[in-house]
Amino acid sequence: MAKNDWSQLELINNTDRPKKRFELQVENEIIFIEYILTNDNSIYLTHTEVPKTMEGKGLGSMIVKKVLNYIQEKGYKMVPLCPFVAAYLKKHPEAADGILKKGYSISS
Repeated sequence: MAKNDWSQLELINNTDRPKKRFELQVENEIIFIEYILTNDNSIYLTHTEVPKTMEGKGLGSMIVKKVLNYIQEKGYKMVPLCPFVAAYLKKHPEAADGILKKGYSISS
């Protein structure tokens, strides 16, 4: 799949696993972000994983963008515990506008 086609990848919300996660399926690999959703609609993004064979292709950033859009659409408030997500937000602070849970910041 060409890089410019990756924006067309479907974000999968996999709730059938012990740890819930968002997934992108690329070729035979799965890129994912694990999360915890609380009763007050706060979503804690805890871990991002990109298989070694997929590193350096922008797929980590792609899944973060798609997950942030999902969070915004659902009206959730986000807590970026995952270092990869936090680093993405430091580079793109506008991406957290309106979805960052009160009391949390992305400042360096």
